[in-house]
Amino acid sequence: QVHLVESGGGTVQSGGSLRLSCLASGRSYMATYMAWFRQAPGKEREGVAYISNNGVATYADSVKGRFTISRDNGKNTAYLEMNSLKPDDTAIYYCAAKSYSSVPYNYWGQGTQVTVSS
Repeated sequence: QVHLVESGGGTVQSGGSLRLSCLASGRSYMATYMAWFRQAPGKEREGVAYISNNGVATYADSVKGRFTISRDNGKNTAYLEMNSLKPDDTAIYYCAAKSYSSVPYNYWGQGTQVTVSS
């Protein structure tokens, strides 16, 4: 099993920045693919950014150019650098992981709240 713990959420003004961290423990080697999802009140969960073990990253159109996903495999940690934050970015942000590209994300953190005030 992979245990994921997010940190770094908080409240920030519109235009501000935050960096989220996701520490993987347990069988962390199984976290080949890692991602950040978010869920706003009354909305479905959506994928925000994805990164493979070798650092290939992809982004949702809504955050492209503002968010950067990265990972430090030596520290078993993934990051989400969020810049130019907007009130629409307000959500609970979840870290997720999986071992294979062809399966759904099956390891999830507990989430961290990000609130962007206008």
